[in-house]
Parts: sequence; C-alpha cells; structure tokens
Amino acid sequence: MLLVLLFCEVIIMFRAGDTVMYGTFGICRVESVEKRDFLGEEKEYYVLRHVASEKNTFYVPVDNEATVRTMHRVCSREEVDGLIEYMNSAEPIWSDNEMKRKEEFSRIIRDGDRKELISLIRALYIHRKEVARAGKKLHSSDLNYLSLAENMLFEEFAYALGIERSEVVSYIEDRIA
Repeated sequence: MLLVLLFCEVIIMFRAGDTVMYGTFGICRVESVEKRDFLGEEKEYYVLRHVASEKNTFYVPVDNEATVRTMHRVCSREEVDGLIEYMNSAEPIWSDNEMKRKEEFSRIIRDGDRKELISLIRALYIHRKEVARAGKKLHSSDLNYLSLAENMLFEEFAYALGIERSEVVSYIEDRIA
C-alpha cells in the first residue's frame, strides 16, 4: 500500500493554478486535473492552457511518466539569476560524432533540464565561432537545436523575470559583463 501511495505522489505533482514549462510547447497554466474519456478509456489528465495563446490547450495523462517529465514548474527570478551565474562555468556539451551529438541534443531538449540547455547553447555558440572563422556555418540540425534550446530557456526566463522575450539576451549580458 505504501508503494502505491508513493507512486501516486510522484506522478501527481501539479495542481490547478500552477505555471509550468511544458517541453518545447512553452509556458502553460494548469487549468485543472480532471477525468476525461478519450478513445473509450477514462483517465485523469492535466489540462494545460498556453499562457500566450489561450487557444492552445493540452491534455497530459497524469499516469504517463514520460510526458509528465517534460513538465516542470517555471523557475523564479532568483533561480534565473543563479542560472545566469552558472553560464560562465557551464561545461559545453559537444561531440564531433554528428549522430551522437544529435542523440544527446535530442535528449537534452526532451528532458528540458535548464543547466543542460545552457551547456548545449554554450557549446553551439563556441562551435559557431569556430566554424565562422573557417568561413562556414553551423549545420542546419545544430541551428535547429540551438533555436529550440534558446526558445525554451529564454521563454522561461522572460516569464520568470516579467520581461519580454526580446529583452532576455540583454538581461543576461548585463549580468555576465
């Protein structure tokens, strides 16, 4: 019985009113946790509404660990400032093996861990400078990962700081300088 209760506590971690980052979809508010019948099976779902577009609603099965893991609470202003401090010391995540790099970058995007996103972004910024010196550009897949990582991290930072997404880079630069 205890094992079942612990399992339920791990799975049901969000409540109505919580603001979460939902994978690459962005910032959402948990509108409710309710039972729904999709495809003839009644399950409990988190009902998420995108904060920037009230038209976007997501139904996330509470018992789907893989999908629920893509949700995390939006960080605070203090956490943003701590992550910005971390940026200078973040170890870049890089592999010259393109297949391994794609696998690792895909995992980082899927998991949405902020520090790993920072390491990914830093690695791609460094690599972009290196290839630019040779008169080349980043591979399109690397550009895509960079864009996804920046969008995820900077959208969350903007929300936590109460600023526009376009102001995030300046905010970061002011604190790093």
